[in-house]
Amino acid sequence: MQFEFERRVTPSRRVMLAVPFITIAITVVLSGIMLLIQGKSVGLTFYAFFIEPFESAYSISEIFLKFGPLLLIAQALAIGFRAKIWNIGAEGQMIMGAILAGSVPVYFTDSSSIFMLPAMIVLGALGGMAWASIAAFLKTQYNANEILVTLMLTSIALQILYYLLLGPWKDPMGFNFPQTVMFQDAALFPPIIFGFRLNYSLVIPILFTIFAWIYMEKRFGGFQLVVGGLAPQAATYAGFSSKGAVWKSLLIAGMAAGLAGMSEVAGPIGQLQRSVTSGYGYSAIIVAYLGALHPIGIIFAAFFLAVIHIGGDIALVSADLPISSVHIFQGLLLVTYLASYTFVNYRLKPNRANQEQMEGARS
Repeated sequence: MQFEFERRVTPSRRVMLAVPFITIAITVVLSGIMLLIQGKSVGLTFYAFFIEPFESAYSISEIFLKFGPLLLIAQALAIGFRAKIWNIGAEGQMIMGAILAGSVPVYFTDSSSIFMLPAMIVLGALGGMAWASIAAFLKTQYNANEILVTLMLTSIALQILYYLLLGPWKDPMGFNFPQTVMFQDAALFPPIIFGFRLNYSLVIPILFTIFAWIYMEKRFGGFQLVVGGLAPQAATYAGFSSKGAVWKSLLIAGMAAGLAGMSEVAGPIGQLQRSVTSGYGYSAIIVAYLGALHPIGIIFAAFFLAVIHIGGDIALVSADLPISSVHIFQGLLLVTYLASYTFVNYRLKPNRANQEQMEGARS
């Protein structure tokens, strides 16, 4: 019997709510099969992934340290994704935010001004926005595909970072490592709890989440943005700007990614180095979709993926798991989510016409 997809008249809310849980369940099953093929202990691995991160206060603080940038970038990307603006270059925007923010303590190494951290926040946001504006300009003026443009801009941002770290910004006392000098205390967020790396940069994603929820769920501007992206002709007829939707989506995402980059160099890293992004820009795409592109759902998705990040680091040691397996687990989350989400808008039904043709041919 052959089957075909039939579009639902009204997307099922129950199916939509069930998709994240179905995604996680399928991912766990597929990952378990993969572990068995590798000859690894499934129980030990999943214990390291989901239980060990909560067994110490330090691990819990590290979860929230990962949670912050994932939440911040995912909330911003989701705004654009809902308007069909596919910004895949949050990594590059995060790098440029980190570079501009890091320029303050690099050039003012002896300063202890109270304005240093606020200046870094502003420059971090501007750096991400400036990098995203390139994609917005090319999209609105030349209809360039924003997926390709933002991806290529990420590669350019990486090369700029490498040039600075291997050239003019390289720490002369850094034993030839590609990194800047360590930032002074005035350029760092203070820790929330002494002895832990978790710091007050966590306030930024929390505030941004509130903004995203109000803007997209309660304000007319959020509705205009979505309509401008989904139906440009209808938006023009209604007096909305479809180009404005592109600019808003990319600038908001760029600002958030830039702030995330700034939070990393002014937080747990404390300097500018090659691994400044830790892959947050790409992981945030998974978070945005796993949270169903909704501000509240993204909170839970960001926390879940933060646990996966910390659990994966633990599993590398306690379960002797290769780093590639951790990346595969994260990739499976996105693939299974997209496959599961298909059933929100479509239902599977038997293809009666093909079945009748086959029966007629047999007779």
